[in-house]
Amino acid sequence: MDDKALKIVRDYIWEHLDKSDELAALNFNFEVYVVWKAKALQNWKYLISSTLLDGMYYELTYNGDKQEWYLDAYKKFENRVIPA
Repeated sequence: MDDKALKIVRDYIWEHLDKSDELAALNFNFEVYVVWKAKALQNWKYLISSTLLDGMYYELTYNGDKQEWYLDAYKKFENRVIPA
């Protein structure tokens, strides 16, 4: 299941990668990796990222009842510490 999830995200990134961008051209050998995953009954949830410096992360859900994958792509805008 992990290999399929990583392939879906890698393919999505390739489809949306700006081939004319020099930075993108230097990073064609990027890695895709699982940050977090969980399984509940026949369903899977993945949070996936890549080594590209584009601030993107991906939420991938597998619906075991329908045997369908759902992909959400997000852009990280900021990571801020808020003191308690």
